[in-house]
Amino acid sequence: MVPWIDSKPVLLQKATTRLMVLTTQRPSLPSFVQSHYALTILERSHMVNCKSMSTPLDIKLQPFVSAPSLADPSYYRGIVGALQYITLTRPDLSYRVNYVSQFMHAPTTAHLKLIHRILQYLKGTLSTGLHLTSNTSLTLSGFSEVDWAACPTTRRSTTGYCIFLGSNLISWCAKKQHTISRSSTEAEYRAMSHTTTELTWLSYLLSDLHIYGSPSPTLYCDNISALYLTINPVFHVRSKHIELDYHYVYERVARGLLVTKHIPSTHHVADLFSKSVPKATLA
Repeated sequence: MVPWIDSKPVLLQKATTRLMVLTTQRPSLPSFVQSHYALTILERSHMVNCKSMSTPLDIKLQPFVSAPSLADPSYYRGIVGALQYITLTRPDLSYRVNYVSQFMHAPTTAHLKLIHRILQYLKGTLSTGLHLTSNTSLTLSGFSEVDWAACPTTRRSTTGYCIFLGSNLISWCAKKQHTISRSSTEAEYRAMSHTTTELTWLSYLLSDLHIYGSPSPTLYCDNISALYLTINPVFHVRSKHIELDYHYVYERVARGLLVTKHIPSTHHVADLFSKSVPKATLA
């Protein structure tokens, strides 16, 4: 889908010029900000004069009660499609846009309210973007988190991870898991597996570019049971319900290609990609 709410085809060149604005105050501190594109979304959704909100979604999402379907779902789908592109420089919106994307097939008025809440948050954060720095190390580190059985409809868990090159955020993901996890450890281990795959790919990419940092990337997780599974094969007997392909993490650790460490939940930056967070976390 092209990034216009009316879903009309446009030239790729024209679309690209509106997706991202690169502003560089200093060569060593580039900033990627899509303020113009965000304003375009607000204009086309008739939300330019809306009241801004400090958070894009409520902290506790409740199951949806019966609500009437939208007479014209293309309006909802167009806004969601446009918001997909703004997550290129707005990691704080990744989980929220992913969440509302799950109702594209049959949106209701309740779902539309969620969209308006995101747009109100966007209105108050037009200048927010992705900021990088050259004054940092070349060490890869990943943060893996999961919101266990978070979906009130399917009870599937939500995986969230983010990866840093030094202090620069270079990769992130917010995605519902494909299967239901019967324990938080199972869900966390699945999330660690997805993060490990991304860390491995980025390691190969940096190596091909002749960029060398630490020999082994570090993966942080706040679930101690899941961390034990990566280093102690005795625990595997108790977790055979976890598919074998997820033991890919254990193999990487055993070969010295990955280091796993515990991080307190209060310091976990990946919470932003797996659940709704309070205003203080977004600041």
